[in-house]
Amino acid sequence: MIRVLLAEDEELIRVALAGLLDREPDIDVVATAADGRAAVDLARRHRPDVAVVDLQMPGLDGLEVVTELGRALPECAAVILTGHGRPVVLRRALASGARGFLAKGAPGTALADVVRRVHEGHRYVDPLLAADALTAPPSPLTTREADVLRCARAERPVRDVARELFLSPGTVRNQLSRVTQKLGVATRAEAYELAQESGWI
Repeated sequence: MIRVLLAEDEELIRVALAGLLDREPDIDVVATAADGRAAVDLARRHRPDVAVVDLQMPGLDGLEVVTELGRALPECAAVILTGHGRPVVLRRALASGARGFLAKGAPGTALADVVRRVHEGHRYVDPLLAADALTAPPSPLTTREADVLRCARAERPVRDVARELFLSPGTVRNQLSRVTQKLGVATRAEAYELAQESGWI
């Protein structure tokens, strides 16, 4: 039997997924959790073979759960389940140590198949999400522009950014102005949000 931990903050989805997995003759859902911290605690207690973890949860998000499980239970294979299949999220999930990445819109039988694959030591990435990641446009920002935007965030004072990066305030303003022009947005906050969502910073 493949012992599975299921972590999903929405009760209806959690119960439905647990029911789907429990129908499989070779899968046993040994614990369910409604938040990230509970998922880690339950995993330590039940030592599942596979953890199916929602990306967005209270307490710890899915990526943080996967990272903690990698330290505490390296033999437990993690699958990220998400409704947000942006390429940057996929890259971060795989970097965190997740063995599988599945969109919530996948067919009902897909989750059990993914659980079996990762339990056997394979990786699985939803084909549509993988295609999106491969065709994602490269960053239009230079390394310096990305560094300045990352440091400046949405509203950090230019003086503080200049001090941290050992630049003049004028240079920081010029860099941020070029960033907003390149990204076609009106404000630094919009530039920061777009660059984060696109995985450029």
